[in-house]
Amino acid sequence: MTKAEQTRAFIIEKTAPVFNKKGYAGTSLTDLVEATGLTKGSIYGNFANKDEVAVAAFDFNLKKVNAILRGELEKESSARGKLLSYINVYENFSKHPFPAGGCPVMNTAAEADDTHPVLKQRACDAITAWKKSVSDIIKAGIAGKEFNKNTDAERVAITIVAMIEGAIMITNVTGKAQYRAMVMQSIKKMIEEL
Repeated sequence: MTKAEQTRAFIIEKTAPVFNKKGYAGTSLTDLVEATGLTKGSIYGNFANKDEVAVAAFDFNLKKVNAILRGELEKESSARGKLLSYINVYENFSKHPFPAGGCPVMNTAAEADDTHPVLKQRACDAITAWKKSVSDIIKAGIAGKEFNKNTDAERVAITIVAMIEGAIMITNVTGKAQYRAMVMQSIKKMIEEL
């Protein structure tokens, strides 16, 4: 890694939690300077603008979440076990090294849907990839006769994603972790009945 690449990686790592907690609009250049300890010139010597830093920070945070999920999915051999891994991860948020501020997909989608087309697209792509991953697991479960052959993989997959993201949002807004637990129990029941 060159010195410039190391500096970029450092800036991304240090600013990713700031963007995830404060959002794009709420994060100022001063916040970036404070998080990194670098000058404005050093930050903008490595990135064209705040947008570029924000997109790189989103990608960094999403990579962390995907690594957690991938690690848990790999522990399971059955399709049902893999689907239940999602529940275990999101039910036990604090036991995993999630990015500070929580789920970057939900955070970014809520803020960027009307204000930042590039971040909106990144969040959209993340949701689409997540839905595909869940759908592929369900299809494998159908092929392996683990799930009912009439299961609509796409419908179930997007429902699971929506319920998880909704549970996170409701818990964040209300401060009531029991709401997340209730929704996760509903998803678990749905998975067990496939």
